[in-house]
Amino acid sequence: MDKFHALVDLLKAEKALDVGHTDGSYLGHCASVYRDMKRWGADEDLAIAGLLHSLYGTGLFQSFKLELDRRDEIRAVAGERAERLAYLNCAIVYDSFDEQVEQGAPPFRMEDRFTGADINVAAEDFEDLMFLQLVDRLEQIPRSKKYAFRQAAFRRMAELLAERTGGVSLEAYDKVYAAAEVG
Repeated sequence: MDKFHALVDLLKAEKALDVGHTDGSYLGHCASVYRDMKRWGADEDLAIAGLLHSLYGTGLFQSFKLELDRRDEIRAVAGERAERLAYLNCAIVYDSFDEQVEQGAPPFRMEDRFTGADINVAAEDFEDLMFLQLVDRLEQIPRSKKYAFRQAAFRRMAELLAERTGGVSLEAYDKVYAAAEVG
């Protein structure tokens, strides 16, 4: 069985289908983030991190979360890189991360909300985290209607990722936020 289906089965076993998220299920949202990441050109490890992007809860989303002592179990299925990126995404303190996004150049340091420690994040991992954060946000905004939340940071992420995504990041950002102006 491939990683995606093995992890979907694990999430189903943990009742992720029963958890609501932006007018759907949490698992549906996670699968949509995975698909969008693939469509934007993410490799499989990054897309799997997208599937697991809030597996341990985030600073905003706490309705579904596995305990951190299960990281080894998740890593065994998802792989080292995917699980590490998912953990880092869950560990983000938004203000700390957004300051680094605005800076736009290494060195990248962010606060880990689980430990309170500052952690150094490699430039490649930081770019992957921006990719993951932006795709996750743009996937759910049309349903949540929370356009103002971290809007400047998400715009900056779209700009910084434009070359990597062939412009898809800016096009997607502009399309989603255009709806805010209409609605």
